[in-house]
Amino acid sequence: MQKISEWVQKLALILLLMGAVGMIISMFLGFADVVGTKFFGWPVPGTLEITESTMVLIVFGALAFTQTQRGHIRVEIFYTERSPRTKAFMDVVTHLVAIAFFGLVTWQGIDEALYSLEINEATMGSIRFPLFPARLLLVVGCALLLVQLGLDLIQDARRMFSGQALVEQNTQTNFQ
Repeated sequence: MQKISEWVQKLALILLLMGAVGMIISMFLGFADVVGTKFFGWPVPGTLEITESTMVLIVFGALAFTQTQRGHIRVEIFYTERSPRTKAFMDVVTHLVAIAFFGLVTWQGIDEALYSLEINEATMGSIRFPLFPARLLLVVGCALLLVQLGLDLIQDARRMFSGQALVEQNTQTNFQ
């Protein structure tokens, strides 16, 4: 299980970094588009289409990494003053709900990605930008999140039965 966890962390970091690159590209394209439109009357073609696709990478690329760090939002007022067993139970319930939700998103995402590939779906803008890569990245991000949620579910179920407190991981990822 440790090896799987290490692989998920590495893949999640790669997706996160890809999302960061996508954000930088979107930022520069948006800046160039505003400057080009405002001062030269010439917008950058395809800015909207590329930015829309990179948003998928930015959001779904970060989900698994955030889960590896247990960084998703929780209501601390209900969580902090509880026993380790109760905290673990709350985490298990949260993971089960998240697995159900993102399982559905992944399932439908696969259908949409395959359909998008089948019909060569593309944006309807100044530049025809294929939508399949963004749909595929959504599926990959959600699937990686599901694997991490499964690992966390196993860990938290063990904690729930043993009563051990969660050992907080270092927030800095250590890859060798």
